[in-house]
Amino acid sequence: MVLLVVDTQKLITNEKLYSFDYFVSHVQELIDTARGNGIEVIYVRHDDGEGHELTKGKPGYEIYEPFKPQESERIFDKEVNSAFKGTGLLEYLRRIDENEIMVVGLQTDYCMDATIKCGFEHGFQMIVPAHTNTTVDNNFMTGEQSYIYYNEHMWPRRYAQCITFEEAMSKIRGHVLK
Repeated sequence: MVLLVVDTQKLITNEKLYSFDYFVSHVQELIDTARGNGIEVIYVRHDDGEGHELTKGKPGYEIYEPFKPQESERIFDKEVNSAFKGTGLLEYLRRIDENEIMVVGLQTDYCMDATIKCGFEHGFQMIVPAHTNTTVDNNFMTGEQSYIYYNEHMWPRRYAQCITFEEAMSKIRGHVLK
């Protein structure tokens, strides 16, 4: 199993997100527990391209400080919603023979959704712990409504195993290394 941390970048990891403090505390605890149990933590950053604030070289592009990667941890950069398209992540996971991905991050209705569905399509077992993804309000739903829609309706029994935070912690603590 690996822990995949999607798009938790300084520019977009802020109080506008649904249940922000709860999200931050859960993701921090998962990252710390994964590291303490020998589970690889992999990061993904989104690059909107030149002329945008969410792009390489801009301060908001880097990973949100409380989730900051360690020197040895891998970071894959992407230009589309899916963490798998053109990043090298898919090839890396296949090379290390990894089939189980616990995924956390931003934003529920954009890059998290695309990454979960694409991971499923590539044959990975996608695991989504409760309250470890979030989003902002959009023109159609509040951040809370989006969170509920994807985590309780769209992903379970279709694309991902959606589990409680406690189940995720137990899974990490009980993980047997290859």
